[in-house]
Amino acid sequence: MKNIAVILSGCGVYDGSEIQEAVITLLAIAQQGATYRCFAPNIAQHHVINHLTGEVSEEESRNVLVEAARIGRGDVEDLIELNEKEFDAIIFVGGFGAAKNLSSFALDNDNYSVNEQVLTAAKAFAKVEKPAGFMCIAPALLPLIYPAGVKGTIGKDNATAKLISAKGLTHIDCDVTDVVVDEAHKIVTTPAYMLAESISEAAVGINKLVKYVLAFSK
Repeated sequence: MKNIAVILSGCGVYDGSEIQEAVITLLAIAQQGATYRCFAPNIAQHHVINHLTGEVSEEESRNVLVEAARIGRGDVEDLIELNEKEFDAIIFVGGFGAAKNLSSFALDNDNYSVNEQVLTAAKAFAKVEKPAGFMCIAPALLPLIYPAGVKGTIGKDNATAKLISAKGLTHIDCDVTDVVVDEAHKIVTTPAYMLAESISEAAVGINKLVKYVLAFSK
């Protein structure tokens, strides 16, 4: 049975993992006959957003690993413990946490960087040519993990795509219900909530992403 490492970045679309994307991903993996384990870096969130008002909660701080445990029903592991030898593939869930906690994309635009723990984990999978899936804004990580020219999508947001392309991504516009596949690097990307207007729309692309990632896992 194939085993997938799922990388989370907190809990909540505005400051962590997009919860619906995360749950759809875990469900798709299970329904398609594989298993998963969830991981997140044990670091402080960039900030905390009140998801009711959209405002920054100035006096509050939260931990990415602790928050991610809400999604994993307590079953989430520290990213530094991730061993690529135990898995067939890796999938990065979207949400602003991918652009605020896993990387600085939301803060530094085209001058962004990726968290060292995240970079180490992702490159370990890339080095041994294991498949990877990235959804929503998570494909922003791609050009800092893989060689220049790597293919991926964040949907059809030209301004955002241009910033990521400046780092080396070959961006391909993509509908919410579809995926972009980089055969050479065994990478699958889908827009998810970069374009989705409903959970059902997001689910179509995410289910395809999981299907392709599992197919790449020999």
